[in-house]
Amino acid sequence: MLLTSQPPSPMPHGDPHEGRRLHLYHRGDTIPLETQGVWQVYRGLVQLSTTHASGEEVMLGWVLPSSYFGQWLSNLEVYEAKALSEVYLRWFFLREIEKSPSLAQSMLSSVSHRLRQSEAMLAIAGQRRVEDRLNQLLALLKEEIGQPTETGTRLSVRLTHQTLANAIGTTRVTITRLLGKLQRCGQIHLDRDRHIIIRETFSANPW
Repeated sequence: MLLTSQPPSPMPHGDPHEGRRLHLYHRGDTIPLETQGVWQVYRGLVQLSTTHASGEEVMLGWVLPSSYFGQWLSNLEVYEAKALSEVYLRWFFLREIEKSPSLAQSMLSSVSHRLRQSEAMLAIAGQRRVEDRLNQLLALLKEEIGQPTETGTRLSVRLTHQTLANAIGTTRVTITRLLGKLQRCGQIHLDRDRHIIIRETFSANPW
């Protein structure tokens, strides 16, 4: 596994993934975005967001392994990417994608998934009650980044209360209160690393 913190460099001809350098970013790192290419997540989870003029951060979604992201794929003036865990990324120049049918097909699949995720996030944001927004967000996260365990489905990354609050347009205090209520109801619990585990009895409408 090749790791580098240097700017992306072109790769040799052949398999577009063969010999591809992996760029390492640690949890909380801001990932640089360039218009000349896109990143592909090899391992970890990346959070996408934008910021309003008021300074309020708005969550746009998450990028899963094998998926692509970058400024080139967005029309927003403020577009930010942050590592939510230890993240390994591959860099692809646009000219590489244009010349590679396999890369183009892979990106099409990734963009299709991001579109479905964005629609799900919009549907969640349209819910009037914050309780319903949180419940549906947890259900989406369970599907997207859940790992089966003996006691339920464990979210593969530790999400802060502020991250969850930004995702559904509420406050950290409100998220803390509602998560506590879900714990008392037996819908979720936390493991020793404070990852959320969603019980198999998790209801679509626990409130």
